[in-house]
Amino acid sequence: MVATVNRRVHRADRRTQEFGDFQTPMELAVDVCSMLAERGIAPASILEPTCGVGNFVVAALRTFETIEKVVGIDINSKYVERARLAVRDPREGCDVDIHDGDFFSADWDALVTPLPAPLLVIGNPPWVTNSALSSLGSSNSPVKSNHQNHRGIDAITGRSNFDISEWMLIKMLDWIKGRQATLAMLCKTSVARKVLRHVWKVGSGLARADIYRIDAQSHFGAGVDACLLVLAGSDAGRSTQCQIYDSLTEPRRVGRIGYDGGRLIADTEAYKAWRHLEGSGGWHRWRSGIKHDCARVMELREDDDEYKNGLGEVVSIEGEYLYPMLKSSDVASALESPPSRYVIVPQRFVGEDTGEIERRAPKTWEYLERHSDLMERRASSVYRNRPKYSIFGVGDYSFATWKVAISGFYKKLRFKALGPWDDRPVMLDDTCYFIPCQTEVEAICISEMLNSTVAKEFFSAFVFWDAKRPITIEMLQRIDLLMLARELGMEEAFIASCPAVWRRPRLI
Repeated sequence: MVATVNRRVHRADRRTQEFGDFQTPMELAVDVCSMLAERGIAPASILEPTCGVGNFVVAALRTFETIEKVVGIDINSKYVERARLAVRDPREGCDVDIHDGDFFSADWDALVTPLPAPLLVIGNPPWVTNSALSSLGSSNSPVKSNHQNHRGIDAITGRSNFDISEWMLIKMLDWIKGRQATLAMLCKTSVARKVLRHVWKVGSGLARADIYRIDAQSHFGAGVDACLLVLAGSDAGRSTQCQIYDSLTEPRRVGRIGYDGGRLIADTEAYKAWRHLEGSGGWHRWRSGIKHDCARVMELREDDDEYKNGLGEVVSIEGEYLYPMLKSSDVASALESPPSRYVIVPQRFVGEDTGEIERRAPKTWEYLERHSDLMERRASSVYRNRPKYSIFGVGDYSFATWKVAISGFYKKLRFKALGPWDDRPVMLDDTCYFIPCQTEVEAICISEMLNSTVAKEFFSAFVFWDAKRPITIEMLQRIDLLMLARELGMEEAFIASCPAVWRRPRLI
């Protein structure tokens, strides 16, 4: 009996993974419909393209007296039967059609076109990514393509991964375009932003856009930032701003995001106040830390005057290729503590021949050779057709004696000036970003500027704190350090701190 139950649980878990199967609780469905009604939305037709057990359909029928037609579709035939039972007695004059269907192969034009206006497209599309579906061997996904037109290294390193709901929502936008229609969908907040960026980028008309935050942990047991995205279609003009509300019930506006110059703006008011500080970054360029994807071999910890790797082995190698290392948690911490981790850096630039290690540091080479099987198992395609034991995110900048660093993962704008340890430059992992500096004075001056209230307010215009990696190089590079120094009255000190930098061509 236990085995049977476990198999059922496993099948249920797999369905949740494969179909992003988070059924909307009735209480939440009612709150959504009530809020929409309070906004004055009075639909003649309802379309629920992933209706599940029908809670949204039931809530809509209870809330909106204006409904003439309801269409609900779901890929799960058992859910369809439950949804039909839930609405078996619709009010007189209301036609309800709930049937099996696959979102990715349905003839949506034929389904949507006859629906009377105003139309409300409502629901909760699956919360799963295309890469997750691929790992499950699932076919429940759109035809493969470079969905966001990523190029080169971005596609290779994973930026081409996307949420299935993102693809579905963009498809749904076609249904409300040029119609008296509203789209109201539960989704991850990150997905909502990507959809908004898409619609604003391509210029599709929106009369209004709003995001209402929801507690995904409470409603779905999911530890993600989620929301209700509400988009109102328009065939005249377009809005490029979205109001953010703190809840569905008694909503209070807590922010506004927008679109400018091909980018999403996290805080339009902060952007308006500090946009004059935006530039190319000046003479300083932000870099990312080292990427090696094999911490068990490449990273060592110092323990009782011995080095141990992630396999628990005591490691005895030369010091030539060994450097002190800090990770995101170390950089984000307010504490100033010495590095307890070291990393093997086998190259000084990407693509450098690593065969020289065998001659210069034979014990290091023997150690790497002994663990070559683990190194060769690294999944990322960036290591293919590269010298043995190659790494990424390495260059002359990695060996700068001083650096100004920030964690990309932690939800705080804290910049640190990092100096050498035991006369060796400190390396950072690929979850950190840094500016290489030539002197301690330069690093301290830049870190002081970046930790200022002015700089933090500038960055707040671009940071989405619910993102998996809220701090990015693209965001950091937007601030012009010379303009920031002028704003802070530190221009002379800034220029004096790095005289050699000013003799180099300015970054554009």
